Amino acid sequence: MTSIAVCPGSFDPITFGHLDIITRGAKVFDQIHVVVLNNSSKSPLFSVEERMELIRQSTKDIPNVVVNSFQGLLVDYAKSIKASAIIRGLRAVSDFEYEMQITSMNRVLEEDIETFFIMTNNQYSFLSSSIVKEVAKYGGNISELVPLPVRDALKEKYTSE
Repeated sequence: MTSIAVCPGSFDPITFGHLDIITRGAKVFDQIHVVVLNNSSKSPLFSVEERMELIRQSTKDIPNVVVNSFQGLLVDYAKSIKASAIIRGLRAVSDFEYEMQITSMNRVLEEDIETFFIMTNNQYSFLSSSIVKEVAKYGGNISELVPLPVRDALKEKYTSE
């Protein structure tokens, strides 16, 4: 039986912190679905399609990664692909309370889908997409924070404004 996990997020844009979680999850599960969730409470810089393409480019060397998008409840998507797990990255203790609420709700909605938390590598514990966008907006060096396709896409976004 193939073990399938979902790694959800807004990924606006994907960072080396996200890639750390995806890469490590890909070593544990046969297939990882990296799913761009369209969060209506956020105003993304990149469209869902652009984010999916940046993820594809950034994960092209991880053969068991599938990139997709979904709108609605994560557990519904997970059930639709027969996933048994959700992978969530934790950067700091401050992430835990929010993640615990989401995990508890997912458990109520679908008790057969487990959530696995992966602590991000210490070198990425401060990293967020918001920080990357802020630094990129003002021309700061983000080469240690995001893959090359993302760096190029951010540069293009901010020079065309």
